[in-house]
Amino acid sequence: MPRIQLLNDQLISQIAAGEVVERPAAALKEILENSLDAGSNDIHISLMQGGIKQIRISDNGKGIPREELNLALTRHATSKISNLEELERVATLGFRGEALASIAAISRISLSSRFEGNSHAWKISSEGGYLGEIVPAALNMGTAIEVSDLFFNTPARRNFLKTENTEFGHCEEVISRIALSRPQISFTVQHNGRSLSRWSQGSSTQRFKDILGEEFLSESFEIDEVANGFRLWGIAAQPTFSRNSRDKQYVYVNGRFVRDKLISHAIKQAYQDVLHNDRFPAYAIFLELDPGLVDVNVHPSKTEVRFRDGQSIHRFIFHSLNKRLASPTGAINSVSVSKSESNPFKSAYPADANTLRDGTYQSQKNLALNSQSEEFYKTLFGNIHNSNVDSGIEKQNSDSENGIQNEVEDFPLGFALVQIHGVYILAQNKHGLVIVDMHAAHERIVYEKLKCNFDIDEGHQIQMQPLLIPVSFFADKMEVSTVVEESKSGYGNLSKLGFDIGILSPTNLVVRAVPAILKDADPVSLARNVLHDLKEFGSSRAFTERRNEMLATMACHAAVRANRILTLQEMNGLLRDMETTERSGQCNHGRPTWFQISMNDLDKMFMRGK
Repeated sequence: MPRIQLLNDQLISQIAAGEVVERPAAALKEILENSLDAGSNDIHISLMQGGIKQIRISDNGKGIPREELNLALTRHATSKISNLEELERVATLGFRGEALASIAAISRISLSSRFEGNSHAWKISSEGGYLGEIVPAALNMGTAIEVSDLFFNTPARRNFLKTENTEFGHCEEVISRIALSRPQISFTVQHNGRSLSRWSQGSSTQRFKDILGEEFLSESFEIDEVANGFRLWGIAAQPTFSRNSRDKQYVYVNGRFVRDKLISHAIKQAYQDVLHNDRFPAYAIFLELDPGLVDVNVHPSKTEVRFRDGQSIHRFIFHSLNKRLASPTGAINSVSVSKSESNPFKSAYPADANTLRDGTYQSQKNLALNSQSEEFYKTLFGNIHNSNVDSGIEKQNSDSENGIQNEVEDFPLGFALVQIHGVYILAQNKHGLVIVDMHAAHERIVYEKLKCNFDIDEGHQIQMQPLLIPVSFFADKMEVSTVVEESKSGYGNLSKLGFDIGILSPTNLVVRAVPAILKDADPVSLARNVLHDLKEFGSSRAFTERRNEMLATMACHAAVRANRILTLQEMNGLLRDMETTERSGQCNHGRPTWFQISMNDLDKMFMRGK
C-alpha cells in the first residue's frame, strides 16, 4: 500500500499551475494584470501561434529590483499583501503570488526588468521551474516577460489545447476585457509578427468604440448611478440591440472583470420586460464599492467574487438599470458618437439632432388633440384612466400659441402625417421622419397601464386569495429558514406579496393564501419561487414575472389591431402617450415600436448635395 509522503516543490508547482493556467489566454491574463498593478500606461503584447509557442509582454511600469527577481518566480511571494487584513481589502488585480511561479513551472520563461532609478536592467530565466542565474540585460524601462513552449513538460495538458486560431481567439478576448477597463493605458497587439491593434490612451467612450464597435456604442445609453457607497457606470445597449448569445456582456467589479451570477441576474431582471426570452442584453458596466465589501479570493482564476451584502448589490444594480430602461420614448440618450452611414435607422431618439427646417410643421401647427382622441382612448382602455393623454391634450393646447419651436421641443415624436396600410404611422419631428408600429406601441401603452392598475396599493399590500384547502409540501432547510426569517424580520414581505405561508414541521410548509391575481397558479411552485427570490435577492421577482406574463397577454388582445384606420388626432394621441409611457421604445415582446430616419439620412438616400 502506498504511503503518505510530501510532494516535492516542483510537482506541487505543476499541480498548482493546472488551477491557474489551463491555456495560453490564462497565462496572458495573469501577466497583464501584473503589468497593470505595476502602474504601466503603455503595454506591448506579442503572440506566436496563438500564444502556444510564445507570449511576450513588455510594459513601462515601475519594474522589479534585482534582489527580488528570483522571488517573482517563486510560489507565494508577492508585494501585494502581507497579512489577512490586507487580503480582505485587496485592491490590486494580483495578490496570491502564484501566477508567475505556476507559469514558470510549465514553460520556458525569461523575466527582464529595470527598476525605477536603476542604471540598467537584470534578467532571470527559468525552464520548467528551475531558476537560472540573474544576469545584466538591456531594457529601457519597466518589465519584459517572455513565455515560450507552454506545457512543454506536461504533454498531456498540452494535448487539450485547441487550434492556433481558437487559442488566439481566447487571448484576444482577454486583451479586450482588460483594455476595455483601462482606457488610460495604451495597448499594442501583434500576432505571428503582424500588427493587429493599437489602442491609444483616451476616454472611456473612445475605448468602448475601439473594442465594442461604433454600432454597439451608437445603440447604447450611458449609466452613472451612485447610492449607499456604490457606483454603477458604463454603457448598456438598447433592447433593440439584443444578441442571441452573451458575447457582448462585460462586468467589472473595482476594475476586475468578473462572471457573477448575482450581478447577471440583476441585469437580466432589469431587461426582463423589454426583451424576448431567447435574447440577451449587451453591456459594459463597472461596479465600484469599498474593497472590504467584496471577497475576490474565491476562485483560482479570480473571475468570481462574493459580496458581503449581495441583496443590496442586486437591488442597486437592478434599480439603476431598470430606471434607465423604463424612461419614456426619447428620454434615453445614446452615447454621443457619429452615426454609421450603413445604418440610417435609429430606434431611439438621437442625441445629434439636426436643426429644424423652415416650415416643417406649418401644416400641423394648429393641430390639437380633441374630444375625438379622448373618446378613442376611452374606448381602447375601457375604465383605465388615461391621465397621460389628458395631460398631453392640455399641454398641446396650451403650447399651440407659442410657436413651432415649443411644439417641437415638447413633442419628441413630432406630429402624424399619414397611416400606411393600417399598420404604420408616419410622423415628422425636428430630426426628420418617424415610423411607428401602431399595434406594438399601443400594446406597450396598455401593458404599462395595466401594470400600474394591478400594482401594490398605497398600503403596499397585494390582495390575498385564501385557498379553500391549504396546500402543504416538503421543504428544504433554505425554504423553512426563509419563512422563519421573514416572520421574525417584522417587514412582512410574504404578506405584502400576497402570500400566507406557515411552518408545519421542520421539513414541511403550508400555503394558506396566494396573490389573488395568481389564484389559478400552482401554489407550491409559486411559493418555492418566491422563497428562493426572497432568500437570494431580498425581494420576489417570481410574482412580478408571472403577473406580467398575464398582463402582457391581456394588453396584446386589448391593443389596437392592424388595419384599424385612425384619424390624425388619434395618431397624435398615440404619439403623445408614447412620449410619457415607460419602455415605450419596445413592445411587450421586445420588438421596436418606432424608428427614426434623420433628414441627413434621407438626403443621402436621394443623393442630395452630391
